[in-house]
Amino acid sequence: MNEKYKTLFESVTLKNGVQLKNKFALAPMTHISSHDDGTASDAEIEYMRLRSKDVGLSISAASNVTDLGKAFPGQPSVVHDSDVEGLKRLADAMKENGAKAILQIHHGGAQAIPRLTPGSDSAGPSPITMQSFDETEPHQVREITEEEILETINAFGEATRRAAEAGFDGVEIHGANHYIIHQFVSPHFNQRTDQWGQDRYLFAEEVVKSVLAAKEKHAGNDFIVGYRFSPEEPQTPGIDMEITETLIGKLKKYPLDYLHVSLGDVHSKTRDGKYEGIERVELLHKWIDGQMPLIGIGSVFTADQALKAIEEGNMEMIALGRVLLLDYNFISKIEDGKEDEIFEYFDPAREDKYELPELLWKQLYNGVYPMPKKD
Repeated sequence: MNEKYKTLFESVTLKNGVQLKNKFALAPMTHISSHDDGTASDAEIEYMRLRSKDVGLSISAASNVTDLGKAFPGQPSVVHDSDVEGLKRLADAMKENGAKAILQIHHGGAQAIPRLTPGSDSAGPSPITMQSFDETEPHQVREITEEEILETINAFGEATRRAAEAGFDGVEIHGANHYIIHQFVSPHFNQRTDQWGQDRYLFAEEVVKSVLAAKEKHAGNDFIVGYRFSPEEPQTPGIDMEITETLIGKLKKYPLDYLHVSLGDVHSKTRDGKYEGIERVELLHKWIDGQMPLIGIGSVFTADQALKAIEEGNMEMIALGRVLLLDYNFISKIEDGKEDEIFEYFDPAREDKYELPELLWKQLYNGVYPMPKKD
């Protein structure tokens, strides 16, 4: 190994004392490759096995906690006890080479796609018109009821129980990317006048408490609970860094083991407001104040980019997404001194299709996910 990359392979200690073997995480990526009923497929398991083999922390694709929350075709399910058998196979594959396996638990809220849900339904904090994922036309979203809110909060706890039963090392609460937890925090999505609108952080906190209660009842202290969030959104009014500062302050009250920011570029800067022009991760790291590790992410395709993100001191770990689709040996090539051999570009002519599930390969081929391309 080139000595300058040594810091990337130092261990990371989470808030609960669990040690990770290095500073790399596999980012949660939508693979649309589970069976139609959400149970694990062989293609999905092999894909996750390869992408998990060298990271310290491996995070699954977003797995829906209720049937109403399904937001993707081929989305993994953690809704039913019958899902646990396939989830056991998935957890085993992710842990095979020493990574800690994390199940990301999710509800689409307003982004749930009606053709995939019971009764062709979609519900979010407030009525809205949405066009989600692969939809060709927008769908109408109704206001989720108080009873359904409480059922959803409980469902996150039940999903945590199933994750523990399946042998996962932990869960990540998906509070990012305009899904239901994000929606409740957001002034754009949440225009309610009841308690769930008057306190826009209430739903997120109740989900956290539900998950932590399930951890206490069904798993040990070593079970990891993380939380992913998006720090800003483009809508006005919408989530801004001031709202996120308040959110971080609330999350710090709970024994969460890490926070994971969702960014398109790890060095992206605050859009506007009193923190305009400051790198988001700099602010987030300052606000977290050492209470738990921060995982950063966004447009890291080379060893030097990963090193720069860590050495700047604004995050304890770097999550890898698209580059591990292109090269699942990214980390081992750095470790073996072969960083110059990393596949940094998408080549549509690759005969092995990067050993991706067929449906995910088609997404890349059709340009759904931005990728560097060879000149």
